[in-house]
Amino acid sequence: MNSKQLDISQKQEPDYTTAKITHVGFIDPYAMEGIAILQSEDNKEFHMRAFSGEVARHIKSFLEGHRDVLPTIYNMIEQICEESEMLLVKVKVYESGTVLRANLYFTGKKDIVLRNYRASDAVALAAFYNIPILVRNTLLKDKMENLS
Repeated sequence: MNSKQLDISQKQEPDYTTAKITHVGFIDPYAMEGIAILQSEDNKEFHMRAFSGEVARHIKSFLEGHRDVLPTIYNMIEQICEESEMLLVKVKVYESGTVLRANLYFTGKKDIVLRNYRASDAVALAAFYNIPILVRNTLLKDKMENLS
């Protein structure tokens, strides 16, 4: 695990904006590739795609309040947090080269950040825990309907 201690209460970086998931679906008719639309308070959007349909189904399920069937990897994170008395408090989504990555911020007995993980899993965890998703401003674009 790539982790680093930090001050969780640090100010939000100016190049990140809090966004909410407004839509989850699939790009293809076979539900193999997912899409999630993240929207900021000023109605800018980021269309996150190129992740598995399985993760999209989990995100949708978590948003609908279904938390009874937790995938093994997410369950493992939940158990580690419980045993360590830690909470996931926010995720940050950013580009790293041509792929999306995310940092996961935990607080508890010790504050840590896990860096450079799959953005889709981080967004799924954010949906599960109902925590803030921070998106790098360069990823947010005006809604298509606003462009004329």
